[in-house]
Amino acid sequence: MNKKVAFYTLGCKLNFSETSTIARRFSSEGFERVDFKEKADIYVINTCSVTENADKRFKSIVKQAQKVNPNAFVAAVGCYAQLKPQELADVNGVDLVLGATEKFNITSYLNDLTKNDMGEVHSCEIQEADFYVGSYSIGDRTRAFLKVQDGCDYKCTYCTIPLARGISRSDTLENVLRNAKEISEKNIKEIVLTGVNIGDYGKGEFGNKKHEHTFFELVQALDEVKGIERLRISSIEPNLLKNETIDFVAQSKTFVPHFHIPLQSGSNTLLKLMRRRYMKELYVDRVEKIKQVMPHACIGVDVIVGFPGETDELFLETYNFLNTLNISYLHVFTYSERDNTLAADFEGVVPKNVRAKRSKMLRGLSVKKRRAFYESQIGTSRTVLFEGENKEGYIHGFTENYIKVKTPWNPELVNTMCQVELTKIDEDGLVRFEFVNALV
Repeated sequence: MNKKVAFYTLGCKLNFSETSTIARRFSSEGFERVDFKEKADIYVINTCSVTENADKRFKSIVKQAQKVNPNAFVAAVGCYAQLKPQELADVNGVDLVLGATEKFNITSYLNDLTKNDMGEVHSCEIQEADFYVGSYSIGDRTRAFLKVQDGCDYKCTYCTIPLARGISRSDTLENVLRNAKEISEKNIKEIVLTGVNIGDYGKGEFGNKKHEHTFFELVQALDEVKGIERLRISSIEPNLLKNETIDFVAQSKTFVPHFHIPLQSGSNTLLKLMRRRYMKELYVDRVEKIKQVMPHACIGVDVIVGFPGETDELFLETYNFLNTLNISYLHVFTYSERDNTLAADFEGVVPKNVRAKRSKMLRGLSVKKRRAFYESQIGTSRTVLFEGENKEGYIHGFTENYIKVKTPWNPELVNTMCQVELTKIDEDGLVRFEFVNALV
């Protein structure tokens, strides 16, 4: 009988794409994949180091696995496993910890799956994480996350990602296009491009330090792949989002008018302390350029609250800056101190209760921004891709410009593209619509 394996992924879309690649490795070696809540012989937890919360959740996930099968073999991989391997190995029940370069060869490190007395660690020095492993994930049958780049050469003072994932390196253009074609042949309608710093695409391709291709060339090439209905760019740094890319997306048949652009702070004082590679004036310019050529575009923003040195005045500068920007929603991150980062030793530490209060204020602003964006789109005709889950009698979907819609559950709509007219916002803040025609 085949051994059973289950996976749990913490963190970003990139982690999800890599979990899928690791899962396919297990499948090719005869393992049967089951849900994490089911009894398995091995549980693999793909960890994240971006937030404090992700660290804390690891122990509870291990306990969850042990509750289902106390004798199961438990392996930890991913960013936290690279940064603090011994800490994870010391968690009761953990048998194996693999770092950044080892995780893709996980099956080579498995013994007969008997429990270890102590967690075994295989973790390279991060300088050795200089080769590239392509990945993609297939989530709910409607969209896939396609990894095009890994690692980061930026030195933001709050961030552990370069320590966890190594230098910036890219998949070859040929391999990205091959993976995109594979995805399109599985009747998946949307591909989301993902990576640590995707705007830096082309650096480290073929192991070269220089850029072999640019992000713009990647976008142009993917636009030619047959069988893909939608391509979506995930988070991209404002200084790497060039006019040529914005103009191309505006006229593309497959790239959708949705950008997620990290800001982190609306104060130049804090942006300098963070060692970001732009000032807020550039950010304004990027937003204005997008809206000039795509007035209906959705723009999401990452922002950090409570960074050391963030006084009330500097926080209000960020709040007011965001309030006046023509953006659609915020992803708000409460700053948490990370070991081996410069910011951990900065003066002007913001008390945690103040961080929480500021975070709440920005989340409230995000609700307001999203509502205003949705309202601006009422009466327009859009294309919706419907997802596969029945949520309390409703099916949900997203328009090309990332408006979430809902309608009573109909299994025939799953993974179809339909032309709709947006009509009203309901009590849940989601948009209702009337069908114009089905594209299927």
